[in-house]
Amino acid sequence: MPTPTTPLSRTHAAALSRVLDSIPRGYSRYTCGVVAKEKVQRLVEKLHSIHQVGASPAQRIMRKQRGQANAVLALYLPEWADKAHWMMLFTVGELKAHEKLYSIFDKPWMAWQGYELTRHSYQGGTRWTWRRTRSEMEEFYVMLGHHAKRRRWDAVGELLERAARQPGFHGVREQTWRLCQEACKHGYPGELPFLYYMTKVSHGERIAVA
Repeated sequence: MPTPTTPLSRTHAAALSRVLDSIPRGYSRYTCGVVAKEKVQRLVEKLHSIHQVGASPAQRIMRKQRGQANAVLALYLPEWADKAHWMMLFTVGELKAHEKLYSIFDKPWMAWQGYELTRHSYQGGTRWTWRRTRSEMEEFYVMLGHHAKRRRWDAVGELLERAARQPGFHGVREQTWRLCQEACKHGYPGELPFLYYMTKVSHGERIAVA
């Protein structure tokens, strides 16, 4: 039998995609936390022993048939960091151990790693996406106004480029586009950055959980 594994994400895009890709498959409850880098392996082994975060597709089907909740683990640990941020998402069903869980449908929206979950219209329906938190966008607009007032167009360009380099989820791209339009209203004469769409990315390197 193959060794159970779970992905370890080294980038924001990979970790956030892990969460976003799980939601349409019924993972609508969550809990999260932070753990020291040296304790990551111990944590994933513990979560697998309790919640089977490394279960195979067949094992997940059998758990669902028995009325048990399935779980996936999003784990974000950049190469330079000394702490890992994790989020565990669950389907509806019984849990082996008690966990204080929150629903993705509750407001205020779920926030993680400086981004918050939200929904947008898509082809007559709705899809989940990530966007920056309100506080972060307020900082972008404050700095934009500060630089534009002093006609520091190089600084404005750097600000827009920084925003454009963040993960191109639909919600993030919309916010960046509005920021670009605001820069133009202030008289920004430079070229606007290209806004990349978020493409399908790997959730990260696989690590053994047992």
